Amino acid sequence: MTKEALRKIYLHKRLALSEVEYIQLSQQLCDLFFASIDLSFIRVLHIFLPIEKKKEPNTWLIIDRIRREFPHIRLSISRVHNQTGILENFYFEGLHQLQKSKWDIWEPKQGIPTESEKIDMVLVPLLIFDKQGHRVGYGKGFYDAFLKTCRKDCRKIGLSFFEPVDRIDDLNQYDTPLNFCINTKGKHQF
Repeated sequence: MTKEALRKIYLHKRLALSEVEYIQLSQQLCDLFFASIDLSFIRVLHIFLPIEKKKEPNTWLIIDRIRREFPHIRLSISRVHNQTGILENFYFEGLHQLQKSKWDIWEPKQGIPTESEKIDMVLVPLLIFDKQGHRVGYGKGFYDAFLKTCRKDCRKIGLSFFEPVDRIDDLNQYDTPLNFCINTKGKHQF
């Protein structure tokens, strides 16, 4: 299937989740993330803030646990630069740093910039992924462009409520594959 067809199907599936299902699945992803990913070598973790109206996995659960249990890890979050459309990354300092963007997404309004080469791991938003580690996002290409600026050894991990599809038909040179994807069944390695 094409990205556009998959995008429609899986956004619809996610939006159809009840609030109870959404909370349970988000907690499962959080638990599986900590059970299956070695964080001992991570110094900087880039994490997306969930778009609540699109029922993205609740990464606040991961953020809270990292801040409590892994104080050596610095968290990095992003915003889209209004003129260039490129992700700008900043170290996460706390809720006081955030404001809603024009897309109704929590973003940092200021902060200390995070250099891409300092990032050891990126949690990547997605709608669905395939068995080869490719993902379908919202189609703007923000994360694919950002991931290309990261070090080659930076781990790219997706979070998904759903099982992978066999393949995405219309991949191109701009698509950046994941190293892992965690869904509610476990960790998929590519």
